[in-house]
Amino acid sequence: MTASVGAAGVHPAAADTVTVTVVKTAPAKKTATKTGTEKSADAAARKAAAKKRQTKKTTAKRKISRASLQRAKGLRAVKVAEKQIGDPYRYGATGPGAFDCSGLVQYAWRRAGVRLPRTTWSIRGAVRKKVSWGHFEPGDLIFTSGGGHVGMYVGHGKMIHAPHTGTRVRIDKLDAYRRSTFVGAVRPGV
Repeated sequence: MTASVGAAGVHPAAADTVTVTVVKTAPAKKTATKTGTEKSADAAARKAAAKKRQTKKTTAKRKISRASLQRAKGLRAVKVAEKQIGDPYRYGATGPGAFDCSGLVQYAWRRAGVRLPRTTWSIRGAVRKKVSWGHFEPGDLIFTSGGGHVGMYVGHGKMIHAPHTGTRVRIDKLDAYRRSTFVGAVRPGV
């Protein structure tokens, strides 16, 4: 497009010629915009999904942590009990220095951070996690002799216990006799 522009005091015919180019632009496309409510809903959905993923990870970690914690406590109880090897058996004794069978396991587990009842029968009834023969882990309590005796599994097919009057705390194999008098086992600290 060509236009004439007049300058002050100059005749329009003598004016300079100016070329003006007009560029037409298309109207801007309208984009979908979300309202504040829609944005909040999207953000909430993303946050909920992330929380759900995190909860699954945390739950798995807790399960692993609880199992690891129980194993650590069991090993700690075994170490405490092993330090009592050679201490004499004395009926009703809870240590240190002398033990009966339930007094030994109660003492060891208390040092590992788990409280157990005082007697063999009450321990067996109070601990919920039952364990079958051959599936023992260190720290598991093994009941024999009709349930009137308890020892602690130390690993490698052996248990530590305070056997009876006239003996001392010792480690014995879980032999055929123990198997024949086995009445149950429990896993404290679970």
